Amino acid sequence: MRFFKRAIAVLIVIFVLPAAASASWWAIQDRPASWREADWSASGVLPDAATNADAAIYILAARTGGMKGALSVHSWIVTKKAGASGYERYDKVGWGLPVRRNAYPADARWYSNTPFVVALVRGGEAERLIPKVEAAIAVYPFSNRGDYGLWPGPNSNSFTAHVLRSVPELDAELPPTAVGRDYRPGIIAFDHSPDWSDIHVSLGGLAGFAAGLHTGIELQFLGLVAGIDLLRPALKIPGFGRLELWSPAGRAAGSV
Repeated sequence: MRFFKRAIAVLIVIFVLPAAASASWWAIQDRPASWREADWSASGVLPDAATNADAAIYILAARTGGMKGALSVHSWIVTKKAGASGYERYDKVGWGLPVRRNAYPADARWYSNTPFVVALVRGGEAERLIPKVEAAIAVYPFSNRGDYGLWPGPNSNSFTAHVLRSVPELDAELPPTAVGRDYRPGIIAFDHSPDWSDIHVSLGGLAGFAAGLHTGIELQFLGLVAGIDLLRPALKIPGFGRLELWSPAGRAAGSV
């Protein structure tokens, strides 16, 4: 009995209190009342594709709408082949055929929230990996009508995470605020990076554990993530994302 009381206390301190603080902060932000009032226009985060001949792959994310934005971002994938005059955008949504191509401008705001770049690959490496990214998108198993689950998944972040796992050469991971990124089908799921440098255990996306060079040490509970990154020193706080313990040039402390 004492063990369960301590376990509940730990969950409250590690997950519930930070999530509640994030929700309180988000509740007082100036946000659109509905998707109809939101700004979905291009944000200018990405450079003009026509003036840059290099191939590129971007992983983008932005806080999502409503009170969901207190805890989660929406993520998507953008590609550009060498010499192409425009970008190709892929994301998963919760209506119709869920996996969409170019449904929005490549760097569009999401529910009025400006996106940020999670990862970027350019040049010859991007040109080499774009076919692999497209192949991973093509075989995504939850791409039919009705194949969307807001929580614990499979949602937009589950889709992007599938591509990142399928193309490990991208060397990228979604931020801890990407609720649904750790969803795997089945009651108990175990997977690892090709070189076994990272492992992941998931209980239906409701709870899990991850450890490794890229992920650090993570505890996952009801889609929330808490942990510590040792390679790039940072704390991972539910609702708030990464709190950088050391902030290299060009990276802001506390980024999600």
